[in-house]
Parts: sequence; structure tokens; C-alpha cells
Amino acid sequence: MLSQYLAIARREILLIWRDKDLRYILLLGPLVGLLLFYAIYSRQALVEIPAAIVDLDRSHASQELIKNIGAAENLRITTFAESYNELEDLIAKGTVVTGIVIPENYGRDLSLARQTRLAMIVDGSNMIYATNATSTMLAVSRTLGAQAGIKTLIGKGIAPGQATAAYQSVTYREEAWFNPTLNYAYFVVLALALNMWQQCCTLVACMTIVGETYAASWCQIKSLGISRLKLFISKSTTQIAAFIAALLPVFFLAMMVFKLPLHCSLPLFFLFNLAFAVALHSVGVLASSIARTPVNAARFGMLIALPSFLLSGYTYPLESMPGLLQTAAQALPQTWYFQGINLLSFKNPGYALMSPYFLAFLLISAVCYTTSAIIVAKKA
Repeated sequence: MLSQYLAIARREILLIWRDKDLRYILLLGPLVGLLLFYAIYSRQALVEIPAAIVDLDRSHASQELIKNIGAAENLRITTFAESYNELEDLIAKGTVVTGIVIPENYGRDLSLARQTRLAMIVDGSNMIYATNATSTMLAVSRTLGAQAGIKTLIGKGIAPGQATAAYQSVTYREEAWFNPTLNYAYFVVLALALNMWQQCCTLVACMTIVGETYAASWCQIKSLGISRLKLFISKSTTQIAAFIAALLPVFFLAMMVFKLPLHCSLPLFFLFNLAFAVALHSVGVLASSIARTPVNAARFGMLIALPSFLLSGYTYPLESMPGLLQTAAQALPQTWYFQGINLLSFKNPGYALMSPYFLAFLLISAVCYTTSAIIVAKKA
């Protein structure tokens, strides 16, 4: 009996290996994706956002403000516009992403402790640029506001030390935990590579049933008296092992070469990925049992795999999605996987916190495999 299992496993390995397209997709797709995404996010943070300045005051105070803006790490002043209309044209053309308008009498109002307003215009068509530019300008304005307030108190005869203490009686200390440098690469590179991996694995899993029933070799297997259950177990075990094998070089490159974070134990990390591989395989098997041809099976698989990353809540909070989409996302193993990968990468959650994720994988696998068996039995 064991020899039959091994023979089927060997046959499955040969089928995957001899299919050049499938072999390259499964083995090279995730690795190429990791290299590509790491190159894209190699700078690790968004810096030198192109900005324009409209200085309508041209005073010493406005020049000091421009100097402070230019010192901000995330901004790079590329243009000095002469008017608001010129700034609007620069942003519309994409020459700059943000612009700061310093009004007339800015220096005078500042020296007289009068309220003055700066205008910051951001190109909202690029949310990543807009968010970073806005946060940078808020930090600059907070610093300038504190300096202006202290100068006002000093002008009223209060000692500099007392003025500083009075104005800064409450200090805010910002701390980013788990990803202190807010490194883009730490957050997205591995997740994007794993998204490519799960799509490749889905393609393979979608061939599990329909790939056999659609091929003439299925008749030979039936004539040998090999049961469908034995064939399914052997094929599935081999495919899941291939999924994990394709994943190992990705993790080696990510953790050992690119030094992406991993704060959990290796056994927990391995078990988590194995549990997901089983659940992902079950979804592919379900698509394979429904489809009539291998092409349709691949289409079904991609309809599930492609949007699953967006539905997982990794790039946009799951809680902010409509209730119906939240429910649908909970039924996909990718949702639990990418949420769990984030925890394992940054927070070392432990087995207790990860138990709901393992339970979700177990339930999804049981439902999909059982449903597939019922569908295949009805077709027989």
C-alpha cells in the first residue's frame, strides 16, 4: 500500500516538474516577486516629496519658515512659484505633489503675536504622497507654533526658561512600536511576495481533480484499482509539500538576506504556513471539483486568489469594509493568513493568540474538502 502512495507522489512530482510553465510559476514566481518588491521599497521610507513654495511675504520670518520646511526629511523644495495660480498649475501637471503658500504680512503678524494662516495644498490623487506630506507639514507647523508661542511669552517679559516650560507644559512623545522606523519594506515586501506565492499555489491546487478526470491517464489509474481516496491523499500531500518547498527559499531570502523581521519561533511560523497551505489547497480542490475543464478551474482559482489580498484587510482595515465583505473575507484562508503573518512578523503572539487562526484554517479545510468529496461523488 505504501508503495502505491509513493508511486502516486512520484508521479505528481514529475507532472509538476515536466510542466515547464507550472514549474517556473511555482518556483520562480514568488522569488522574482520578492526581489522586485524589495527593489521597489529598498529606500524603506518615502522621502524627498517634491514641494513648491509660494512666498508672498518675502520677509526674514518667511525665509526662516522656508528653511525649516526644507530641513524636513520627507520634503524636497523643488520650485518657488510666484503665485497661487502658478502653484495650482504645477500640482495639476504633477511637477510637485504639495505646495505651501506663505501669505503677505506673515512676518508682521508673527511679530505682533497675531494669528496667521499658512495654506498647504496637497495632490490628493496620490494618497501615499498626500498622507506623508501632510504629516510632515503638521510636524513642521507644530514646531513653528511652539517657537512663536515662546517668543510671544518672552516679549511679555517672561524669562526664556519659564516661557519654554509654560508653553510646553504638556509634551507629546510619539513612539511607533514593533516597526519603530515605520519601514515600508518591513510591512509590505514579504506580504506582496506571499500574495504571489498563494496565487501560484492556487493554480496548482485547481488542477487536483479536474486535471485527472480530464486526462486520459485517469483511465489507467482506475484500471490499476487505485481508489479515489488514495489518489487524492497522495496527490494532495505531494502538492502541499511542493507549496512549502517553494516557500522556503522565499523565507530564506527575506529573513537571512534582506533582514525582514520575524519575531516568533520557527516551529510556530512553520506550522502556521503549513496550516494555511492545507486550507489554500482545499479551496483550490473545491474549485477543481466544480470546474468541467482545467481552464475553467484556473479561472475559478484566480477569481478567488486575486482579490483575496485586498479583502484580507492587510492593505485596508477589514473593520472599515462593508459588513457583507467582512463576512465574505472571514471565509477566505488568505484573510487569516495575511493577518497572522503580520502578527508573527512584528509581535511574537505565541500559540494561544494564534489558535483562532489555526481553527479557521481547520474549518475552511474541512468544509472545502467535504464539499469537494460530495460533488465528486455525485458526478461519479
